[in-house]
Amino acid sequence: MTRRRAIPAVLASAWAFLMSGCSVLTAFNTLTPRDPAVHAGRDIAYGADPRQTLDVYTPHTTGGPAPMLVFFYGGGWTSGHRQDYGFAAHAFAARGFVTVVPDYRLAPQNPYPAFVQDAASAVRWAHDHAAQYGGDPSRIVLVGHSAGGYLAVMLAMDDDFLKAAGVDFSIIKGAVGLSGPYDFYPFDVESSRLAFGLYPDLKATQPISYAARPHRPPVLLVQGENDKLVGVHNAVNLDRALRKAGNPSTLRLFPELSHSDTAVSLSVPFRGKAPILSEAVDFLKTVTAIDAAAR
Repeated sequence: MTRRRAIPAVLASAWAFLMSGCSVLTAFNTLTPRDPAVHAGRDIAYGADPRQTLDVYTPHTTGGPAPMLVFFYGGGWTSGHRQDYGFAAHAFAARGFVTVVPDYRLAPQNPYPAFVQDAASAVRWAHDHAAQYGGDPSRIVLVGHSAGGYLAVMLAMDDDFLKAAGVDFSIIKGAVGLSGPYDFYPFDVESSRLAFGLYPDLKATQPISYAARPHRPPVLLVQGENDKLVGVHNAVNLDRALRKAGNPSTLRLFPELSHSDTAVSLSVPFRGKAPILSEAVDFLKTVTAIDAAAR
């Protein structure tokens, strides 16, 4: 049996408040030890709006062009700052991925589909600038937590967003959703109503509505069964719908993990909570392998 490392009490207490205020999350990100990686690009515009800005993190060394990874953070589609997720970006970059972390426009000022369109535009930027950072534009993967998990998986399900942004859907090799909502209509929380409630076709806002489309990229859906914010049915239902349609999906349920645990386990001091980072990296390396990309 693998022995889990003890979690420092101070950090454990701090994480409990991360979702209640960005200042605490900023402090956590600043104070948390990070994996070795290069913060190679800061405050890069991928659009005209001030929220359409991103950062880039790269491995210290690569054996050739590295896969590109776009990481989308959560915040109920109404809050969030890319700078607060350096711990996650460093984790993936240190494991061989050129990692892009974008901000995106937020509800209620910019409801659906604005933030999904921004996510697609950030992927387009990652493709167009991959070579500049040692990345491979033909191998892109998407990762997100919570509302960011929605963005990553929605782009993998509804290819219309990426096509509208000028992205060849075939370059999306896989997606990882951490505690994301994918089947949450009718809306039962205020953040969902603010983000999606004005759209004329509410079912079209749901990733599960596109699960039966053919040739969806492989997805890994990670969910804590102790999640009090996003119901486990979101991942279970999407996984079932994808597999029924013949699309590749892997479901990983962790009985003791909460909503925030699936994100915090990416950080160095909390990595002993669950093997989420290692399993995500194994999945992403498999789907971006050169021979897999050529199939």
